Formats: sequence, C-alpha cells, structure tokens
Amino acid sequence: MEVRQLSEQKPFTTKDGSTIRSVLDLSNAPVEQQSLAEATIAKGNATDRHYHKVSEEFYFLLEGEGMMELDGETRLMQPGDAVVIPAGAWHQIAATSDLRFLCCCAPPYSHEDTYFD
Repeated sequence: MEVRQLSEQKPFTTKDGSTIRSVLDLSNAPVEQQSLAEATIAKGNATDRHYHKVSEEFYFLLEGEGMMELDGETRLMQPGDAVVIPAGAWHQIAATSDLRFLCCCAPPYSHEDTYFD
C-alpha cells in the first residue's frame, strides 16, 4: 500500500510557474498512468498560458478564487469547482485571491509535455 502525507512533500515550481507539491507521482510512488499534486498560486499571480500535448488535467479548487481561461473561454473558479483540461487545450489560471487546488494529470505531469506560445 502506497500512502503519502502531503506535508512531507517538498514544493517545487513547475514550468508554467505554479508551485506544487506532488501527492503521488512518478517521483515518489509506483505510479504509471496519472499524477496528483497540490498547486498554489499567490493572489495577483497566474500560471503562464500553456498546453500539454499528451496529458489531460483536472483542477479541483480547494481554497481561494481564480479566473480560469481554457481555449479562450474564461470563468471564475471557486472552492468546490472542478474543470477538465483536455490534452492540447491552451489554459491559464490567474489568482484573484490566494489559490490552492488539486491537479490530476493523466498520463503523469512532466515538464517536457508543457508548451508555450
């Protein structure tokens, strides 16, 4: 049984500029098909607009609010909201207050699968 405690995971900055702590991924568990991380973005900051050629993502907001842009459509995200980000979809989230959310990627997140303008 693989169990990880979030508080024991070291944060790092992803290629898009968010700070994440891996909950379960290739770096800390025998994961093959997906990854789960907690992401944080401070109020007034945003991820760089990007897409993933291979990975599909889910964002699930835990705390704060942010403006989510997905392929040109924008929506305010609040705690309890979840969004599907298909592979190939341009996206960005901007924090209107301090944000904390879960990010699930399938296949697992990798810097190499993150592309910019």
